[in-house]
Amino acid sequence: MNANDTNAEHDENMLDSLTVGRRIRQLRTDRGLTLDDLGAELGRAASQVSVIENGKRELKLGELQKLARILGVTVDQLLSPEAPSRRAALEIALERAQRGPLYSSLTLPSLPVRKSLSDEAIETILGLHDELKRLHRERAATPEEARRANTELRKSMRKRNNYFGELESTAKQLLDAVGHAGGPLSQRVASDLATHLGFSLHFVPDLPGSTRSVTDLRNGRIYLPVGQADGSDPRSTLLQALAGHVLGVGEPKDYADFLQQRVDTNYLAAALMVPEHTAVGFLLAAKSKRELSVEDLRDTFAVSYETAAHRFTNLATQHLGVPVHFLKVHEGGSISKAYENDSAAFPTDALGAVEGQLVCRYWSARRVFDISDRFSPYHQYTDKPGGTYWCTSRIQSSSRGYFSVSVGTPFATAKWFRGRDTTNRATSTCPDESCCRRAPESLADRWEKFSLPSARLNSSLLAAMPTGMYPGVDSTEVFEFLEHHDG
Repeated sequence: MNANDTNAEHDENMLDSLTVGRRIRQLRTDRGLTLDDLGAELGRAASQVSVIENGKRELKLGELQKLARILGVTVDQLLSPEAPSRRAALEIALERAQRGPLYSSLTLPSLPVRKSLSDEAIETILGLHDELKRLHRERAATPEEARRANTELRKSMRKRNNYFGELESTAKQLLDAVGHAGGPLSQRVASDLATHLGFSLHFVPDLPGSTRSVTDLRNGRIYLPVGQADGSDPRSTLLQALAGHVLGVGEPKDYADFLQQRVDTNYLAAALMVPEHTAVGFLLAAKSKRELSVEDLRDTFAVSYETAAHRFTNLATQHLGVPVHFLKVHEGGSISKAYENDSAAFPTDALGAVEGQLVCRYWSARRVFDISDRFSPYHQYTDKPGGTYWCTSRIQSSSRGYFSVSVGTPFATAKWFRGRDTTNRATSTCPDESCCRRAPESLADRWEKFSLPSARLNSSLLAAMPTGMYPGVDSTEVFEFLEHHDG
């Protein structure tokens, strides 16, 4: 029996005890008996009868038979699941609510159910309790809810071609305010931007492990780690913190809101590092020469390849008229991030989510891992069920292993890209299982009954998404950190 079964059984028993207790009280008062009267007949103290009527003790069969005889009813009538009256139903619901885990977590005093407590007051309390339950259900984002939120967010990004004009305007205003004319954004200019927004920077060795940065709004400080993780850009962490302040990011109301906040802050930070007005000019010039290249965008603005790839998808369709798709894929083949507005058919689950799905092993995002030259970009044409796509991929390392970052476009618009003359070609019929998801028949016949692999699964595969002030952040740790550094 699992925890859910145990809880359900406990709730059911509690409901029986409460209902039986209220029925006994109703029958006792209908017959004009006091607690002392019934206690004397039952051979119990009045206080023990009160405990029974309040549903705080389960009755044995012999006690039920004796009570039924005293009150002139059958045992079946005593055990009827229906509340004896509307008032009793309200009282039972209130008792159940107060005994539940949600009410206990609120650390509120117990509310005695007295006659002076009106039906309307009980209904109001129950309504508030139900609303709190609903909000807690929404906040406790399960993996399924997270996938739904990701799917909806990806749809909304596709509708606007992954271009956020209002955030581009905000980035321009901020850069103009610190006199940045264009080109790579230096660490000094990023610091100037922090000063312009009223923040001083503090690099500390004890930043909470669940955070990338902590912003102290009371003292106007941004705390950053002394050392940076491999492959990370110190400007990115600072700019994301500043973006969160500029956009007024607060405690998310649900997981979808949290994801949207992440997209907005990451977008604004990238727009500061790769400003629209200079990047578009650079890309238009490259397109006129048929030399579009994510590598060149990366080198010109001194950003990571992934940031350049993201930024390319922000601007390519809006300003160049080039539909694109983006993939970040783990070396094991699972999708970490994905975006498309060119109808590239990503693998999806039943909810339409692509995160965690395995990419076809013949796609560029997978084949790049087999290439020995990891210093040069890998280009490939892939014939897919929906058409032929050209794609450029690179590998980057991280603390979680190697990932490929890929940008692709349909065959018709591949003519604008450097690397379009590649001879690398593959055919994919996924999601048809015969493409790459099913082993060749000769291998399957030989090993299907003689293999027992142990899957490497995420440790939080069945866990709910982290809850709290911000998903995954230990708020107590953050507050203790700020208290330690205050003043």
